[in-house]
Amino acid sequence: MEIKRDLYLNKLIRSMHNGMIKVITGIRRCGKSYLLFNIFSDYLKTCGVDDEHIIKIDLEDRRNKKLRNPDALLEYIDARIAKDGMHYVMLDEVQWVDEFEDVLNSYLKIPNVDVYVTGSNSKFLSSDVITEFRGRGDEIKVSPLSFSEFFSVYNGSREEAMEEFMTFGGLPMIATMQGNEEKMKYLQTLFKKTYITDILERYKIKNKEELEELINILSSSIGGLINPNKLLNTFKSVKNVSISPNTISFYLEILQDVFMVEKSIRYDIKGKRYIDTPAKYYFADLGLRNARINFRQHEVTHLMENLIYNELRTRGLMVDVGVVVVNTKDEKGKSQRKQLEIDFVCNEGSKRCYIQSALKLPNEEKREQELRSLINISDSFQKFIITEDPIKRYQDENGIIFMNIYEFLLDKDSLRV
Repeated sequence: MEIKRDLYLNKLIRSMHNGMIKVITGIRRCGKSYLLFNIFSDYLKTCGVDDEHIIKIDLEDRRNKKLRNPDALLEYIDARIAKDGMHYVMLDEVQWVDEFEDVLNSYLKIPNVDVYVTGSNSKFLSSDVITEFRGRGDEIKVSPLSFSEFFSVYNGSREEAMEEFMTFGGLPMIATMQGNEEKMKYLQTLFKKTYITDILERYKIKNKEELEELINILSSSIGGLINPNKLLNTFKSVKNVSISPNTISFYLEILQDVFMVEKSIRYDIKGKRYIDTPAKYYFADLGLRNARINFRQHEVTHLMENLIYNELRTRGLMVDVGVVVVNTKDEKGKSQRKQLEIDFVCNEGSKRCYIQSALKLPNEEKREQELRSLINISDSFQKFIITEDPIKRYQDENGIIFMNIYEFLLDKDSLRV
């Protein structure tokens, strides 16, 4: 069973021969190696590239241990490059090589060599890409499977697929497993033995318990606003642990750097300014989030919000949490200012749209509650409400488009008007 990952394949195709090192990043086990060594390699062969011009090296493989020496790696690659024809060098887990940046930079000026690498997020993070290749690195971030990718190989209804996806997430290995027990064990072991271990080793963190407790708190708080001070109070009240705000901020940055979570900052729509704290944190994979809390909390409202966020990011949109300040009056008629929240402010260049995630719209009161913040936005950008209700897409008298979650997830053009 091969899951097509055309979004990332097309990104690789567009980046071919651009004079830069293509750096494939993403959370562990999201399919980076398979994308490069199988999907992209097969594409090259369909274009007439022969095997001799595709140089694949898995540096994590013990058989290639000697190639972890930078000079040995250079010598091996050089010996396989002929004078004629383009050569595609593919290095998996390149962080195993000492001074790997020098090795890769050595090929930037060779016109018939195109370089592609993947790296473990324990030692090869997006922040590293910025510095290691002196502005000559072209990062292609790979995410776990989207719902449409997952559903393309799922044997069942879309509703069954959704329940499965919200529970066990979209790591490609999960799509090949059958029993729930097998999936749960895989995710929990992966979290403990791979992700946590990676972080501890890279950052030399001594207090493992603090880090794990922070992850537990984030796992239980998706969809909620969080800042370091709030987390500090949680540590004190729940765990009776004293921890500094700087340490919490450091841990939060780490979790973002290893692609485990993403931070969405609040944006004052009328004031046109960012509000850095509090912010929201969303998990890159719902299965990992659920595994962290032993599959106990299955709040569909928050899971759906995280799911929509991930889909928007996969589509390449920049996503903020929106805030609209309105003037209202309390029960005594006294004027007051109130902040209304828009779940997602989505930007792509000069284009923008606003999205509310509403699991159910059972009555007019709930409908008006979801509409209120959107109606108070005075600009002309498109506004959407996405719901699990089995509705056909329609636009109301305020110009707001209502659509079903499946239409949004399965139609890549669903946000186009």
